[in-house]
Amino acid sequence: MLILSRKVNEKVVIGDDITVSIIEIRGDQVRLGIDAPKIVKVFRQEVFDAIKVENKAASQSVPVIPQINFGK
Repeated sequence: MLILSRKVNEKVVIGDDITVSIIEIRGDQVRLGIDAPKIVKVFRQEVFDAIKVENKAASQSVPVIPQINFGK
């Protein structure tokens, strides 16, 4: 893990097309601005974890196929 110290308005560049900017530091909270191509998905960790749980549950569920009655 790379650990960096940054001040407000300073940036970190990841690869050729992702930039993380320090927007604000207030107490123990840091506001970040992330500039990345639309194809790159950016999530907070807790949201990413919830998505993984939902995807796993969906992949393990049994699809329900409705029974069609043809007028008999």
